[in-house]
Amino acid sequence: MPTDLIEVDAERPQVFAIECAAAAIRRGKVVAIPTDALYTLVADPFNLRAVQQVFTAKGRENSRSLPLLVDDIMMAEDLAKELSNRFYLLARRFWPGPLTLIVPASPKVPLRVTGNTGRLALRQSRSAVANALIEKLEQPLIATSANISGQPTSASGIEVFGMMDGRIDLVLDGGFCTGFGATTVDITEPYWRLIKSGAIQEKEIAGCLQGS
Repeated sequence: MPTDLIEVDAERPQVFAIECAAAAIRRGKVVAIPTDALYTLVADPFNLRAVQQVFTAKGRENSRSLPLLVDDIMMAEDLAKELSNRFYLLARRFWPGPLTLIVPASPKVPLRVTGNTGRLALRQSRSAVANALIEKLEQPLIATSANISGQPTSASGIEVFGMMDGRIDLVLDGGFCTGFGATTVDITEPYWRLIKSGAIQEKEIAGCLQGS
């Protein structure tokens, strides 16, 4: 099926664009949106068909986990089995922003979303488009880089469309994203670990967690 493309104001997203994207997500489809960490594929994490669609669209191994976007710490609390003091220190310092935190997943999160690890990657984005969608749907969203696995993450809606036409249902084209990718930190172990470098430097994480 050909992919649809709708222009959206990334700072003040139009109601029509958000409604179209929300309707697609409710149907178990995959949508690409602009965020503060380049373009992202979003979908319903509680719909296993949608989860599989994300893996298929990216050509990604089913054993990999899929990060989720939330709109506040309370939504993160609902998705996590437990949250440590480190989580609250980092979330209050860097959220919303380009920081993904790996935490123990609640049983309500499908095991496939965690890559069968029981660990969940969470982020609160500054993106007006992402937050409008989460508010509209009243739920978290799968949020993984808008690319075919092994290729660079797209910085514009046109790039996403060119790479993923026929693989996803809809692209919300908000022009160019100038942000870097998100930093990912695992805080499930006694010692925190930097999993992926990104917009937030490791020394900033270490400074925030010093003494914790």
